[in-house]
Amino acid sequence: MIQKNLDSSLRFGFLIHDVSRLRRIVVDRALKPLGLTRSQWWVLAFLSRRDGMTQTALAADLDLTKVAIGGLIDRMETGGFVERRSDKRDARARRVYLTRAGQKLVSTIRESVDAVEADILTSVNEDELDAAAIVLVKIKNRLLEMVGGEAEGGQEFET
Repeated sequence: MIQKNLDSSLRFGFLIHDVSRLRRIVVDRALKPLGLTRSQWWVLAFLSRRDGMTQTALAADLDLTKVAIGGLIDRMETGGFVERRSDKRDARARRVYLTRAGQKLVSTIRESVDAVEADILTSVNEDELDAAAIVLVKIKNRLLEMVGGEAEGGQEFET
């Protein structure tokens, strides 16, 4: 293995963090008119890709406690965006599904996020974007190997 410059590796980590943080801020602003919190749109995003996740899996993927996800799901269920159903194979587990209203809201979110993403990427050409994606997928796969399957997530999502 070729030794990499640790200083540039550290800067790379900070850059990934900063880009992710700033993107969340910009997306939050774009979604503010919809009256959604970041936690709510993240729940919708995950369910749009893996509808019927257990509350436990959703909590793990969102890095929330079971109590926090429970309260969040309560509010979203009251709003009519999600519904809980008992797991057919495990009576103790509750699965969370998007309602029709939730699915419609996901479509609206996607339209807003697509516009934001297009704006964010105006200074990046297709080849640069493809190269960056290849690098990030390699890093993600290595990180998944390092956590040894602890992260149930690893799913990609569009929102």
